[in-house]
Amino acid sequence: MYFLFWIMPAIEKFNDIYARYYVKLSRFAKLYVRNDQVAEDIATESMIKLWKLMEKETVEKPLPLLLTIMKHKSLDYLKQQESVSAHIENEIEWQQQELAIRISTLEACNPENIFSEEIRTILVKTLQELPPQTRKVFMMSRFEQKSGKEIAEMLGITVKGVDYHIAKALKALRISLKDYLPLFYLLFIQV
Repeated sequence: MYFLFWIMPAIEKFNDIYARYYVKLSRFAKLYVRNDQVAEDIATESMIKLWKLMEKETVEKPLPLLLTIMKHKSLDYLKQQESVSAHIENEIEWQQQELAIRISTLEACNPENIFSEEIRTILVKTLQELPPQTRKVFMMSRFEQKSGKEIAEMLGITVKGVDYHIAKALKALRISLKDYLPLFYLLFIQV
């Protein structure tokens, strides 16, 4: 019962503070955060923090305390926004650099040099190092444009066997042509 007598004046005092300062506090926060909803949230959180303090101790001057609480909550929000903005800027900068690299790579691409002597040498050497059956399956698939079923029938193996040999050849080529991967995918990977 004693608790109610003690808490009732605090509730009335808080209600008075809320009625007097909430809208002003919200408007003041909006000057900094530039967002109605965020400003209202900051004002509400500031009021809640004041209420919790009033439960523990007497607050003689609530307005300066509210403004201090609001200031810190607004600063926290703005610092968070600054961090998000910096992250977005870094992402945009990375995307611009990556785009510039793709543009310069494409501009430097000369279709006449696609089958340069160096690539031909690597291709021939890698194909020669493959087991004969793997080389034959791969060449029939990629250079003679035969389907997996046609190759299987011609060589007397299963379609899965054809797939195995093609995968084995592609892996070897992928490793040996690692510096030319975009070209490798264009020429040898079938969709």
